[in-house]
Amino acid sequence: MSFFKKVLASVGIGSAKVDTQLDQSQVEVGGELSGVVKVEGGQTEQHVDRIYLYVKTSYIKEENDQKISYEAVVGKFLLSESFTVRTGERKDIPFSLTLPEQMPVTLRNAPLWLETGLDIDNALDPKDRDYFQVLPNANMQTVLDALDILGFRLREVTNEYASRLGGHLPFVQEFEFVPTTHFRGQLDELEVLFFPRGDDLELLLQIDRRARGLRGLFAEGMGLDESFVRVSVPGSELRQGAQAVAGQLRELISRYS
Repeated sequence: MSFFKKVLASVGIGSAKVDTQLDQSQVEVGGELSGVVKVEGGQTEQHVDRIYLYVKTSYIKEENDQKISYEAVVGKFLLSESFTVRTGERKDIPFSLTLPEQMPVTLRNAPLWLETGLDIDNALDPKDRDYFQVLPNANMQTVLDALDILGFRLREVTNEYASRLGGHLPFVQEFEFVPTTHFRGQLDELEVLFFPRGDDLELLLQIDRRARGLRGLFAEGMGLDESFVRVSVPGSELRQGAQAVAGQLRELISRYS
């Protein structure tokens, strides 16, 4: 793999400088991100307690009828324990990080970036950030392809505050689809949350039915036109391909449309 020669973070503390370079600009959910941290000494010797890499993203939280953007640390990785950098010395610290399964992807407007920090008075340069892409893994892509077969068009991907659903993260990533063929006229939209479970994939579907007649308008006004459905798709079914999964999802969604 060709070396991705782009500095992702440059944090100068005293006389030392730390640059992080990635081997790749794209990685799948649950995949490995590799590269090297380059430490360069300056005019004087300096002691560094630790070096961290932070994988960060942003999410939206509604407060007082306003949407506020917050940052969240998706992963924090310790790369090096205490060491001393002598005058003019250069150190290369290679790394390979396994990204968490519960990782947002960078489709649409869902950003991810890397920051490098030195554990010297909790030093971190928040202005030095570079973005990289996280792509859906094979299981997620199978479901996305299945929804495409069913005529659902991906309209938006957002990170939304949901501390109860997000596990160790304060947010969940919502995939919002609109029907264009099979369910057009029956649904307004379909929202999908992905929860990888090893070889399996758990989905939380929010099925938003289109209002029909006075009863439908009443249900819509009361928020009764939405159904929340949790389903687990085993790895054995996902390996059958998008067409097979599309048939199962069509049957499931039809029960609530």
